[in-house]
Amino acid sequence: MNIEDMVFVGFNARAAALDRQTGDIIWKWQASHGSGFVSLLLDGQHLFAAVRGYTYGLEAATGQQLWMNPMTGFGYGVTSLATTKGNTRHAPLGQAAAQQAAAAAGAGGAAGS
Repeated sequence: MNIEDMVFVGFNARAAALDRQTGDIIWKWQASHGSGFVSLLLDGQHLFAAVRGYTYGLEAATGQQLWMNPMTGFGYGVTSLATTKGNTRHAPLGQAAAQQAAAAAGAGGAAGS
């Protein structure tokens, strides 16, 4: 199954991939450390999960854990996650916006001639 056909959910130190059409569980994962709220970020083929001070890298298609970082010295709490890569099948938002602006400017210039 393609990750485009999945919905990712996280709670109670766990994450799961669901079939977006049926809601069936495709895979599930549990953090080896940490408890409670899970922050998730899908970045291309990777899913990042943060659980009470620990950050994990997962393979989005299978839920296989690739790495874990205890983020020693950062403390606990709700984690914010961000990347610039985004979905590998689409242009990054900034790039898409720049392309649209350039196309609009080109159309406007031609109309003014």
